Amino acid sequence: MGLGEVLVTRKIPEAGLELIRASCAVRLWEEDRPMPKERLLELASGVEGIVCLLSDPMGAEVMAAAGDGLKVIATMAVGYDNIDLAEAGRRGIVVGNTPGVLTEATADLTWALILSLGRRIIPGDRLVRSGQWTGWGPTQLVGADFAGQTIGIVGLGRIGRAVGRRARGFGMEVIYHNRRRLPESEEAEIGARHAGMEELIAKSDFISLHCPLNPESFHLIGAEHLARMKPSAYLINVARGPVVDEAALVEALRAGRIAGAALDVYEHEPRLTPGLMELDNVVLAPHLGSASVETRNRMAMMTAQNLLAGLKGELPPWCVNPEARHS
Repeated sequence: MGLGEVLVTRKIPEAGLELIRASCAVRLWEEDRPMPKERLLELASGVEGIVCLLSDPMGAEVMAAAGDGLKVIATMAVGYDNIDLAEAGRRGIVVGNTPGVLTEATADLTWALILSLGRRIIPGDRLVRSGQWTGWGPTQLVGADFAGQTIGIVGLGRIGRAVGRRARGFGMEVIYHNRRRLPESEEAEIGARHAGMEELIAKSDFISLHCPLNPESFHLIGAEHLARMKPSAYLINVARGPVVDEAALVEALRAGRIAGAALDVYEHEPRLTPGLMELDNVVLAPHLGSASVETRNRMAMMTAQNLLAGLKGELPPWCVNPEARHS
């Protein structure tokens, strides 16, 4: 095909796949699971472009397997911590992602988790399905209120801000922690107040994580911070799994040191940390943050556009390492 041969590591929505197939020969991993390492290295051999997901490690070994002809890696995700950007830059490989497109869908999913967790929807569903529900009871599955409570948002980027705007609709106080405080005008837009991490941990009734994964945020929430949360507080992670020390989280949940947690991402995804599955005060979602039809279609199209631009020797429209073109 005109722009060469590319590897697509998982079947993506047809809108994006059709665009790629119109210009490229495609090697497609058909199974709906992460590709084994040996197969990934085999299929990457000699390709000029790679479309990957967050679950696909794109390090020096994969790039070397592809060879000197590899021009572009396009990830169907906002995050790109699975890609070795330093190695890509050294090899002159441009990398594209899909920012902005999944903001509202991920914020909606965050609130689905918050509501399910706080109002105990999952245990309620199990009770009704069990056939053992005997009717309304004054102390049955009582949960949390939202109005007048405090939500602490760690990482007030696009998604964090969208979560904060929704929180205001529930009558909540919004505090946030960033490495850099936002301008007051931006804080005012969603009625958010900047707080130090210690204050946020101690004061929040709900803590929602939306920070990127980097060396500073690895295990940001561990035993020390979990011990300082309110016993009635809830932790929600839709950022990256390793932001939370899940072994410490399991212990905190078992001991009742916090009221509950809701996770859409996992430290060892897709494997669960031992003990997590058995807990009844945790909601576990299978990485559904961007899982709306419209959002996934738009992500696939953006990914295809990034790929095709890179194959043509152009900068991808959503390029995270434009300096690589000059390496």
